[in-house]
Amino acid sequence: MAYTYFDTAGLPQEEQFTWWREAVGRGVAPVHITSDADRFEGSIGALPLGRLHLTTMRFPELCSERTSALVRQGDPESYELALILGGSMAVSQGRSQARLGPGDFAMWSSSSPYRGVAGCEPGDGGSRAIVLNLPRALIPVPESRLRGVLAHTLSAGNGMGRILAHYLVAVAGEARELTEQDCARLGVTSLDLAAGFLAERADAAARLPTETRRRLLLARIDLFLQDNLADPRLDPAAVAAHHHISLRQLHHLFRDHHETVAASIRRRRLEGCHTDLADPALRHMSVRDIALRWGLGGPESFSRAFRATYGVPPGEHRRAALGPGPL
Repeated sequence: MAYTYFDTAGLPQEEQFTWWREAVGRGVAPVHITSDADRFEGSIGALPLGRLHLTTMRFPELCSERTSALVRQGDPESYELALILGGSMAVSQGRSQARLGPGDFAMWSSSSPYRGVAGCEPGDGGSRAIVLNLPRALIPVPESRLRGVLAHTLSAGNGMGRILAHYLVAVAGEARELTEQDCARLGVTSLDLAAGFLAERADAAARLPTETRRRLLLARIDLFLQDNLADPRLDPAAVAAHHHISLRQLHHLFRDHHETVAASIRRRRLEGCHTDLADPALRHMSVRDIALRWGLGGPESFSRAFRATYGVPPGEHRRAALGPGPL
């Protein structure tokens, strides 16, 4: 297993902060950490992704500084891209400063001093973040362009930010189950998505390699499909039109996939129905309403498609999961 996890909960209270400070301080880009917390409850999860590194962190209020002295001692020449999941943080580097809350990204460089201050409200479980370490040499965006995004608030609410945030949360959630081979493959995707996100923010998308742009377009299409499954008008033509490409280009993009665009839409819709039909919270909805909820009209055609995929009609699947009741 590639993932490692540590929690201060098993340590005596007087040793918790010392352990945290030493563990984090020995990271890829060493930092100096101070905290006024009476009880330092925190955790760290570490997952190598090829040449990248993903870290999940939970911590109370603290101050983290990479000083000029630490930079002089050694520089891994990397970027730290952080997604805030809980609490708040202020990050400063050079003349820039960002104030962050849940749903925000920020990035800083190991090559010059920076300072981060994290805060949290009593009872909210502390600050939480996912940090992706990116070797600078791997990012296909000129360093001069990226200086403009260092220590700035970068939203994860739309575009490539939303795609990257969803992806990092999903990887972190599955970290315990991943093999080293999985991590190597995920590292390639992580790099593509991070590069696309940074290039978008630095107005340098044209600098990305052709293959990276292809994979980013596929990621955008994937999220578009998931967001629009309820729309009965969703089909390959609508997908192509939304992304300003031809149908031929769309099918070419999917040439290495195990299913076509239309088959992907159909599978996702049926999976959504399969899950919802077994959900007690949705028992008040009829089978027909759940089919419509996922963009599938026509009770007979839906029933045939569901049975062909899962081996039983939708009503029988629901009764097996929830017991007798209205359909």
